[in-house]
Amino acid sequence: MCMAAVTVCAGALLADGGPGRRFVLKAGDEAFVIRHGGVVRAYRNRCPHRGLELDWQEGQFFDAKGEVLLCSAHGARYDPADGGCLGGPCRDQGLAALICRERDGWIVVEEPHYER
Repeated sequence: MCMAAVTVCAGALLADGGPGRRFVLKAGDEAFVIRHGGVVRAYRNRCPHRGLELDWQEGQFFDAKGEVLLCSAHGARYDPADGGCLGGPCRDQGLAALICRERDGWIVVEEPHYER
């Protein structure tokens, strides 16, 4: 297994608890990045409850207070720090986290890919 990197956006575009940025992984899966507590996090954009995307308005992943990630379809709530289920129909199934970091002012997400 080796890692492929995806440059998502400039780090300055992500405000703490504000709108996130959607992007597509090289494997074709939808994902997003957010900033919470000053730290950038990345997750696959799939609610484990029904496999739906979390945001009904592009980039709106947080609740109104900017404290928890919220599935717009069924109200499942997730911890932005680790993607863990905080309540609702996710029933202890968390979001799939991706490795990400800020490098030279850019948000970079790594994704595993498997060579055939």
